[in-house]
Amino acid sequence: MFKTVYMLHSEDLPNELPAFERFYLRYHAPEVISHDGPFIVRFIAWRPLPVIPEALAYGYYNERVTEIWFRSVEELKRPPGVVFRAQPGTMKSFTFQAPWANKPVDWEKWQTPRVALHVTTPAPDNFLGGKYTTDEKTYIRWYTVTKYPRGVSLAEGEDWFLNVHAKEVLQQPGLMKYFSSRTIEIPGRGPEKWVRLTELWYEDFHSWKKSVIDSPPKYTKPAWAKYDKYPFLEPYVDFTSTFLMERPDHDYLKEAPPYP
Repeated sequence: MFKTVYMLHSEDLPNELPAFERFYLRYHAPEVISHDGPFIVRFIAWRPLPVIPEALAYGYYNERVTEIWFRSVEELKRPPGVVFRAQPGTMKSFTFQAPWANKPVDWEKWQTPRVALHVTTPAPDNFLGGKYTTDEKTYIRWYTVTKYPRGVSLAEGEDWFLNVHAKEVLQQPGLMKYFSSRTIEIPGRGPEKWVRLTELWYEDFHSWKKSVIDSPPKYTKPAWAKYDKYPFLEPYVDFTSTFLMERPDHDYLKEAPPYP
């Protein structure tokens, strides 16, 4: 199974949010379902949590995180005509009609800045299972997306992440769960520039701040890093993140109206 992930950010969230939420539920989600509906297992989304000031330095995305789950890549290689679907590379053919616009939304403009990627799920690299049940502790999920800087090979970056960095992250005092997935290529759905989707779970922002800011482990800086500060990657360029609750706030397969 794999999921397509979108992280969206707004530079004017208080003013854009009401119209954006109506647009996504009323127009965009039905279009996505009409595009791949029979093959979608889950279509869920989260409103990112408001964060403490220290978290803003880690490429914080504030608008919405959406996951669309599919059973397999092979199912999406079906012959044309099995179900309505735009041809590969024509995602812009969606109308993207929005309540605040008198014409279709500019896809590129509306989606900037955004993060888009595909990963297998459940995450294959499970570094730390849950220490507690949800009845024993609350959780916030630090949802991070990374790639290695230009000029760093995938093999070199992955060697540092898996064999050095992940082991050191496990020493964070408040870390409760830690897992990661490598991105995958999906034919006809765009190349991947991101490398990993990783989640680190904490009880609350006090625990996150203690683990990341106040009392972090001693990390080994990779030889290729330009930054001395954890996670040694450039915010928004090589490292983006947001914070989510345990459960999504939207299930579009249940909530979205019929395709307009």
